[in-house]
Amino acid sequence: MSTKAKPIETNPLSVLGDALESAAETFGEATTNARKSAKAAAKSAQKNLATGTYKAAYGVSYGLVYATVFLTELLPEDNILRRGFEEGAEAALEAASKKEASPAKPSTKAKAKKKTSKS
Repeated sequence: MSTKAKPIETNPLSVLGDALESAAETFGEATTNARKSAKAAAKSAQKNLATGTYKAAYGVSYGLVYATVFLTELLPEDNILRRGFEEGAEAALEAASKKEASPAKPSTKAKAKKKTSKS
């Protein structure tokens, strides 16, 4: 049993057309995948940036407060620096609680506009 291979008739233009069609499909798929990948990367970067910002702010806040409390506890009770830290902290807490309790005030820019428009 002998098998002879028949020559395949190929049209160069047909082969070129098939290659271009295949390349166009592959390019379209790659574009879609690239968009999805870019969106996923942007979301990931945004999440990481937000986490980093939070941790940096937390660390700075914690470090300042802890250092101040530690320093205050090291100082003698009648020390002027210790009294200044304690009274300053109390004043800050009172100011923060008053700010939370009072309704929002208009900004200073809005006040300035009202003054200039009345003149």
